[in-house]
Amino acid sequence: MNAIVIDAHQHFWDPDRGDYGWLNGPFQPLRRSFTPIDLAPSIRDCGIDGTVLVQTWHSLAESWEYLAIAAATPFVAGVVAWVDLTDPAVGKVLAALRSSPHGQWLVGVRHLLHEEPDPDWLLQETVRRGLGAVAEAGLAYDLVGKTHHLPAMLKTVAAFPKLRFVLDHIAKPEIASGSLEPWRERMRQFRPHRDHVWCKLSGMITEADWSRWTFEDLQPYVDEALAIFGADRCMFGSDWPVCLVAGSYQAVSDALSHCLSNRTDDERAQIFGACAVEAYHLSEFGKWPLHPA
Repeated sequence: MNAIVIDAHQHFWDPDRGDYGWLNGPFQPLRRSFTPIDLAPSIRDCGIDGTVLVQTWHSLAESWEYLAIAAATPFVAGVVAWVDLTDPAVGKVLAALRSSPHGQWLVGVRHLLHEEPDPDWLLQETVRRGLGAVAEAGLAYDLVGKTHHLPAMLKTVAAFPKLRFVLDHIAKPEIASGSLEPWRERMRQFRPHRDHVWCKLSGMITEADWSRWTFEDLQPYVDEALAIFGADRCMFGSDWPVCLVAGSYQAVSDALSHCLSNRTDDERAQIFGACAVEAYHLSEFGKWPLHPA
């Protein structure tokens, strides 16, 4: 049996039903609905077995909708949803989501740190209580932000050694300028925590020059992430449809494949699937009876 292939980071949205103010200017081409039907041909052509559907705005309604989409979409293996971590009742909210008819698809939680004016938002006591509830629920927590969010992220992963963390988009380094610092120095501080932190090799082409990026532009960042986390803690993510401003789904897949061309088959299997299965507890993917035939 071939190794399972998982895209650990993709989205669906309808700009008429959510808070997508960022879909303007250079992102204006993405101001339309993106659904499972739109994604299906690309994942079929790229040999993807399953995906992780990741939240796009701070909406509990979207979280419920995503669970329903996962239940009706054979290739969605799990959902990283949003809940209000500052809500004193967040534990009850997570319990309601998990006990719902489609609750088995809830695998993680995320909050858009770059939407918060305070780069230390994660360090608030109310947020930390919420993270405790995520850990108690047995879910993963996705860290999404930029280089200036890394100090708070590092303090957070140190404070919660029992919580599985997934760092999205390798923390959005400035690939377009070719700059490695201070991103590299801060990323290397994750090394003591790699037993409970994974890193998504995702979102890179949108941090590069959209019209002129090359595989070589991405290579130093992929190599650095792998040196820090290891192949057993890194995973592929397309960031579809955000990636479409800079390249096709196939282009994203090809770019990472090229950057991993000197890696072993086992390492590639980990990055393209096994790590996502481990981080998000997807071992039951494909076995649930609610998926339509």
